[in-house]
Amino acid sequence: MRAALLASAVLTSLLVPAAFPAHASAAACSGVPSDFDGDGRADLAVAAPYTRSGDHARAGSVTVLYGMRTARELTQDNAGVPGESETGDSFGSALATGDFDGDRCADLAVGVSEEDRSRPGEDGDGAVQLFHGSPDGLRPGKLIDAGDLGRKREPGRFGAALAAGDLDGDGDDELVIGAPGLGGGAVGVYGLKGREPYMITQETGWVGQRERKTDQFGAVLATGDFDGNGRAEIAVGAPADTVLKNGQGSVTVLDVRRRRATILTQDSPGISGLAEVWDFFGTALATGDFNADGRDDLAIGVPGEGLSGNQRAMDYGDGTVHVVYGSRSGLRTAVSEAWSQRSVKGEPRYFDRFGAALAAGDLNGDGDDELAIGVPGENAVQVLAGTRSGGLTRNHNLLVTGEGGDFGGALATVPGRGLVVAAPGSGRLTLLRGTVRKGSYPGIRPSSARSLASAPKDTLFGYTFASPSSPR
Repeated sequence: MRAALLASAVLTSLLVPAAFPAHASAAACSGVPSDFDGDGRADLAVAAPYTRSGDHARAGSVTVLYGMRTARELTQDNAGVPGESETGDSFGSALATGDFDGDRCADLAVGVSEEDRSRPGEDGDGAVQLFHGSPDGLRPGKLIDAGDLGRKREPGRFGAALAAGDLDGDGDDELVIGAPGLGGGAVGVYGLKGREPYMITQETGWVGQRERKTDQFGAVLATGDFDGNGRAEIAVGAPADTVLKNGQGSVTVLDVRRRRATILTQDSPGISGLAEVWDFFGTALATGDFNADGRDDLAIGVPGEGLSGNQRAMDYGDGTVHVVYGSRSGLRTAVSEAWSQRSVKGEPRYFDRFGAALAAGDLNGDGDDELAIGVPGENAVQVLAGTRSGGLTRNHNLLVTGEGGDFGGALATVPGRGLVVAAPGSGRLTLLRGTVRKGSYPGIRPSSARSLASAPKDTLFGYTFASPSSPR
């Protein structure tokens, strides 16, 4: 089934550089997730890390769609933003939204993973730029780098992944920062109550893993309250982790308050399949409550999983998604399931990359979350409905196809609006509207598809999103 895409104005004709207020209004914010301006409507931040700024190629930008309508552009050249745009900075390499200061306004963190490169071709030291929400919209805040977390500034791609969650249960969110190039990778925790910002690695004592230079620990991040105790845990993707086999990948769940770590791989008891070379387990992560039990569940993308015959080393892969359900004791691999196009609509092919992107959200209004799965090699997105009687189901699963440029390469659910699907290779966003239909229905229809925004394809517009459902 191919979703018809309606024409829309090119985004670049809509963009207005953000004008920041000197002081935020005293009016209260709404507390709605991803509502940056306090009007009660969810907003969407869209990254374009290869945007040119003046003479600086791939400097990067972020477009904020206020109310999913009014576009404002953020760059390092905006008034009040520390520093300036430079060639190759990749401003927008990662995004996360959360209430970092407890004022009920959604704030935005923007990764600048290639900031401060020592020489061309080398990884950047990296940084994260904060923007604080207010009734007047986003306003610039602090620039954070590895030095603020007690580490030496070095080519570590600090800010290549970001997530937000309430890790200590105090009501506001902490910022989680990935630096996959610091040794075998590292994860920073910023804003934890009673603790200075700090970094966690695989060799941190209570994590207790072997570190390899190529693991990319922290390349992908998500947060979720998997045991329902009111404090979120961190899921850390290391998609190139060589636990036993090259590039098999892993996901480590960190409880920073209890100082506990649990590693998940395809060799973990209860997780179907076997770890294989270049599976890239943990390339994408999403958290949602798929069975409405009050605890978050974790979806793990494995886009390199081979299902077709005669595959060669380093082929993209057909792809699989594993879902591990939460419980009183946290994630339980005994309560897990695997999804691929062998079990849902479609046909697995070695270049599909099923699971390269994931997003979760309540698309049909029945109180449990649906799971959207990107299949960019097929230019498609697959949607599974959540249910209260067992979680995700194949009943009424939906396959929506789009047009070129890695349609399905990034996904976000927007409360009250539906599912946004990016095709970063062509710079286009498509909105699939959500509809209220309780039960085992995905809540969206291909016929509802409309073009939301677009930009020049060489900007990688839609590379990632900041919405409550799309940690990266």
